[in-house]
Amino acid sequence: MDIIELVTIVKKKLLNNLNIEDINIEDKSFLHKNHVGNQKDKFHLKITLKSDELKNMNKVESNKKIYKLLEKELKESIHSLQILIN
Repeated sequence: MDIIELVTIVKKKLLNNLNIEDINIEDKSFLHKNHVGNQKDKFHLKITLKSDELKNMNKVESNKKIYKLLEKELKESIHSLQILIN
């Protein structure tokens, strides 16, 4: 899977399952390319969300909800996920 396909899938899953006013997904893989354990087909994503639904949850609950939605992608294509909720 390439990064464009991954971002499209992640965005669609989050928008279809959460109340989100705005979403931005960035590929931050380049920051980790020389790190031990870095794999060519595993990406580092930064997701910035504007969501009252998630903002009203504590951080652990909101992150668990996102991780559950992206379970397959986390196993197959995502090495690291940074989540910012506004």
